[in-house]
Amino acid sequence: MMNPRLFPVSILLTALLLVGPALRAHEATEAMVAAASDFLNNLEPEKRAKAMFELKDAERTNWHYIPTTRNGLPIKEMREDQQHLACALLSTGLSHRGYTQALTVMSLEQVLWELENHSEKRNPEGYFVSIFGNPATDKIWAWRFEGHHLSINFTIANGEVVASTPNFYGANPGFIKEGPRKGLRVLAAEEDQARAFVKSLDEAQRKVAIIDATAPKDVLTLDKPKVEALEPKGIMASSLTAEQQKALHGIIEIYVTRLRPSLAEADMKKIDAAGFDKIQFAWAGGLEMGQGQYYRIQGPTFLFEYANVQNDAYHPHAVWREFDGDFGEDVLRKHFAQFHDASGGDKVPAQTAAK
Repeated sequence: MMNPRLFPVSILLTALLLVGPALRAHEATEAMVAAASDFLNNLEPEKRAKAMFELKDAERTNWHYIPTTRNGLPIKEMREDQQHLACALLSTGLSHRGYTQALTVMSLEQVLWELENHSEKRNPEGYFVSIFGNPATDKIWAWRFEGHHLSINFTIANGEVVASTPNFYGANPGFIKEGPRKGLRVLAAEEDQARAFVKSLDEAQRKVAIIDATAPKDVLTLDKPKVEALEPKGIMASSLTAEQQKALHGIIEIYVTRLRPSLAEADMKKIDAAGFDKIQFAWAGGLEMGQGQYYRIQGPTFLFEYANVQNDAYHPHAVWREFDGDFGEDVLRKHFAQFHDASGGDKVPAQTAAK
């Protein structure tokens, strides 16, 4: 009999097969609508009620990455076929790498469960699906897949994915030192490429890029519903050599290419259009693995933060935020201003009112 605490391998394999090649951007939305509708249509009424929220519900921005009580429908309360459909939905927003990385983050809960004497707060099935609005009929809707060390958020408006953030991945253990999974590092690229980059800087560049000898204990933006730009510190991309600029761009791509290719391509274009030379890189802490470290990459419209201090610097957090784009707030604000009155009701178009 299957251990109920183990996320079924069959589900992982089935959902991995659903991750196809890059499609046009609108096909990403079509895939999300189809997967979300299939998921909801296969839920019993009480489960459906747990999974669904109004688009404007405050729950939509109530995101977390710690092991805590959440709202939504948890995987552990789903039948196995419903779990398959939940994973199918998750796969529609992520690349093969991003999806595999997300599942591996979830699997670490089993490791923690074993290390912590079967603690109830550690459960690889303690991940929740929440859908805001009706994907089958609403022009604007959103969905979230979230649990410990994982928060995946998408907002869809008029057939287009308008927001893919907040996007958070973490790992504990960040490095498994013994046992059957020895050597596993889920966020290895996020750490190793950034460390290689800061080490590539010459002495004068490092004096600008390294802003503190001690790293903060966590990402500075935490799980705030909305973030503002952090203090402009660090080295500007315009002060880097061509090779260093390429390396910095590569770190950005690690975060963005968690998304399915068509979405990642669109987001990279937005980042580059805002001005690559205006991007700033800042590092704090040690330069070797196992030393507490923090870095951020901040541009005019976005912020990437990485912190790895807890558990002797083997517990990384890596988050992608957008200043006006998180949860699609900028798009939604414009939409509701144009099409809805102050009470939330539909506005009557001027030409219609005049008739």
